[in-house]
Amino acid sequence: MRRKHVPQRTCIGCRQAKAKRDLIRLVYTPEGRLVIDMTGKLNGRGAYLCQQRSCWEQAAKGSQVSQALKIETGEAERQMLQDFAETL
Repeated sequence: MRRKHVPQRTCIGCRQAKAKRDLIRLVYTPEGRLVIDMTGKLNGRGAYLCQQRSCWEQAAKGSQVSQALKIETGEAERQMLQDFAETL
């Protein structure tokens, strides 16, 4: 019996490869907005973060999001990431 393929993605916070379903996707939409995509299906350039507060806080402080999504992040985006980190 064949095993089902499980897509792997790398967390931009801790750099660990995990199953895609275990990560939360950030998306830079074609409209130019950064959004948290809980479905994993929104259109746009995506990056993944673990469901750990430490990874989200690190991404909010550092430049991982900017580099992964090839965008400039401002204070509003950093605050959104920090606010979401507090819900974890």
